[in-house]
Amino acid sequence: MNAFSAEDHFFMQRALRLAERGLFTTTPNPRVGCVLVRQGEIVGLGWHEKAGEPHAEVHALRMAGEAARGATAYVTLEPCSHHGRTPPCADALVRAGVVRVVAAMEDPYHEVAGRGLKRLAEAGIVAESGLLTREAEALNRGFLSRVRRGRPWVTLKAAATLDGKTALENGTSQWITGPAARHDVHVLRARSCAILTGSGTVLADNPMLTVREVVTPRMPLRVVVDSKLVTLPGAAIYGLEAPTLLATAVTDPARHAPFVERGVEVLVLPAAGAGLDLFALMQALGSRGINDLMVEGGSRLNGALVDAGLVDAIELYLAPMLAGTHAQGLFAWTPLERLSDACRVRVTETRMIGPDIRLSLTIESPPHNGEPA
Repeated sequence: MNAFSAEDHFFMQRALRLAERGLFTTTPNPRVGCVLVRQGEIVGLGWHEKAGEPHAEVHALRMAGEAARGATAYVTLEPCSHHGRTPPCADALVRAGVVRVVAAMEDPYHEVAGRGLKRLAEAGIVAESGLLTREAEALNRGFLSRVRRGRPWVTLKAAATLDGKTALENGTSQWITGPAARHDVHVLRARSCAILTGSGTVLADNPMLTVREVVTPRMPLRVVVDSKLVTLPGAAIYGLEAPTLLATAVTDPARHAPFVERGVEVLVLPAAGAGLDLFALMQALGSRGINDLMVEGGSRLNGALVDAGLVDAIELYLAPMLAGTHAQGLFAWTPLERLSDACRVRVTETRMIGPDIRLSLTIESPPHNGEPA
């Protein structure tokens, strides 16, 4: 194991903060930051800003100029070694005369996967990795999920009363949470590559599912799961404010046509039970470069996704109110026989958002109840 110094930690933390500047813009690429240090002084800073544009290392090298010779590069992800839309960063570091490269983690992408560090070492550069790896992985959990599992990192967002109700029995749900929580949701949307919802939510709430309360350089893709095509082409979510993908099991092009005329892309997937093959949907989204997927659906879609083991995290907003037994719940799945079969989650963060509570949860195990809802 490498013995990294306090100075190494300090500069890698700076690189991670730089990488965070790409939270809203780098899709489908990872968020990467780079700090060049020579004789204890920072001579170059850079971060990856947008896919197709120069990587973090290139920006830092341009800033440093000749001062890069003899410097150490701290980079949050292993420098690339292949020609993509931009030249290899490993070669750029070699040409610049950098003498040491410290990467937070190796890049699991098959075109890199250790080759970047190997290229540096072959050129006589001290190449190390494994500094603040956990922090680097958290920053790029969507990219890592897509590369390693072939599907996005899936975060389910839900708002409920303290007794876990999302709407009254008559469907009324606006507004359970306050303005601060709703603003916070728009920040989560802006960080996501795509937002997923179901036909039931479209019919009941007619949402736009766009980012409106924060400035964003791009709108996330909206994805509607509508296995039987029961939603209407005139629904708000099919407007031109953002791109929309309609996932359905209906194969008839004539039924697709009204949606296509509105600029909606239709994706036909296999049916599964009474709904859509959600595994196939996630693989399809992964193949389209979707790293981070946010779910804003109803109890059936929420339940089906959790039940299938396709949800990684939950952002749950709890409002200080009680709605009673007859109100609608968060998740619908087959009744459980034992508490040991319940879905297990881990609370990773708790914070107040105005008068509401935001719980950040990770799924440790889905419910064990046989067939999905």
